[in-house]
Amino acid sequence: MSYTIGIDYGSNSVRAIIVRTSDGAEVGTSIFDYPSGHQGILLDPNDHNLARQHPGDYLAGVESTVAAALAEAESNDAGFSRAQVVGMGVDSTGSSPIPVDANNHPLALKDEFKGNLAAQCWLWKDHTSIEEAETITRLAGEHRPQYLAKIGGIYSSEWFWAKIWKCLKVDPTVFDAAHSWVELCDFIPATLAGVTDPAAVIRGVCAAGHKALYAEDWDGLPDKEFLSLLDPKLADLRDRLYDEAHDASATAGHLCPEWASKWNLPEGIPIAVGEFDVHYGAIGCGVEQGTLVKVIGTSTCDCGVVSAEEEVADIPGICGIVKGAILPGYYGIEAGQSAVGDIFKWWVEGVCKGSDSLHKELSDEAAQLTPGQSGLLALDWNNGNRTILVDQRLTGALLGQTLYTTQAEIYRALIEATAFGARAIIERLKEYKVPITRIVCSGGIAEKNAMLMQIYADVTGCEMRVSRSSQSCALGSAIAAAVIAGAHPDFASAKEAMTGLKEVTYTPNPENQKVYDQLYALYRQLHDAFGGVSDQVDLGNVMKDLLNLKHA
Repeated sequence: MSYTIGIDYGSNSVRAIIVRTSDGAEVGTSIFDYPSGHQGILLDPNDHNLARQHPGDYLAGVESTVAAALAEAESNDAGFSRAQVVGMGVDSTGSSPIPVDANNHPLALKDEFKGNLAAQCWLWKDHTSIEEAETITRLAGEHRPQYLAKIGGIYSSEWFWAKIWKCLKVDPTVFDAAHSWVELCDFIPATLAGVTDPAAVIRGVCAAGHKALYAEDWDGLPDKEFLSLLDPKLADLRDRLYDEAHDASATAGHLCPEWASKWNLPEGIPIAVGEFDVHYGAIGCGVEQGTLVKVIGTSTCDCGVVSAEEEVADIPGICGIVKGAILPGYYGIEAGQSAVGDIFKWWVEGVCKGSDSLHKELSDEAAQLTPGQSGLLALDWNNGNRTILVDQRLTGALLGQTLYTTQAEIYRALIEATAFGARAIIERLKEYKVPITRIVCSGGIAEKNAMLMQIYADVTGCEMRVSRSSQSCALGSAIAAAVIAGAHPDFASAKEAMTGLKEVTYTPNPENQKVYDQLYALYRQLHDAFGGVSDQVDLGNVMKDLLNLKHA
């Protein structure tokens, strides 16, 4: 009998689970809410695009959650002992880079940078680098078009180089003090392994390929000549980053004595290479070729895989096609929406000033409505558009209100908007011959909100299944740990043994589909016009001009 630990860093909390490798049973779990800022996020009231996190929360969180999960496993499973833990895996949000010193120590933990927002982790949802991302896109289009081809044609403000360049501009003191920058999903495995040299950190190809323009095709990271077009200091930084990135078949390190003693775990157990939460979440959902995994949380990320032996077309508007980003031997394909659960939270808690009980009340009321009954149509861009427009300077919209429009009608319209956004992604992937024969969803929303899942089935015309594990991201990390520890010979056998689906299935309702097809056609008119890609009506300036007025 053996067990592995999966550690999942989300937007507001970190959780750890203890998993039995023979069948994927989760025998212990714990959650730690980040204590800093607002629900764990450091904000700036003068800039709605800023979102940072304190690295100290990450370290306190992993120590607390692993300890508590181990204690729960001892209580729940008579067959469990800490000596049977054979490996650990880590996933995180991304791109969430951390500036570190020459000892791999986050600058934010130093007295001289205490409270400095630029010295913190630049959380995935930080969009302060919109201008930098647009410039990277323009210069790459002129000088390195191959870079853009692998990332859907547009570099995002959510990603690595744009954020670091923004730091250089707004706080050069922090930039100069940073010996290197390390993605959160790479930083935690390195820390647990006792790595004190940024150059020795094993970097995952998931983060490198999807967010930092890394590819074997051009021998790694962007070349120094191109980075010099942005700023010569970025070209100099390249020498202090990394030359090679690794897929999940590699080991990030081994548990060092300091951390092993904190948890009374065996020293030297292997730690899997870090991946982003939804990429390991895809593994936790049993991803295989033909399966699209949707992890629905504050945002949504969609992941699929295609055998590396097959040719995959470059797909405009997606977040990247990266060999080994999810499973070794497969191209990982990523897309997603910048806000889903965050939109519902904004409406219920931010605008309506409600709580969990209001979420349920509005869900119950909205479930009584039929498609099209409210006369409302919304755009799901409250945090910009990640796919397929890749434009963070787009905003939400709600059309069709009357003096009688209710909270529940708006709530349902927002859910429908996220479903329309999901359909746009699915249609783009299918257009470029990515096989999709089933959709597997994961996350609390997928488990708890049957109305949303049925709407998604009706809007997309696809059968929707739900992952057996409510912690699919952490489970995927634990599966990677099981493979590198030798508990399973490969990912295929590990997925077969450790993953599964719930019995519930959501199938499209033909009558609802007919109405939603009409609503989706209207959504695409708004989507293309406000997105600035319509051949007939171009409203692409409206949202951006409103933002310019707001900033002025």
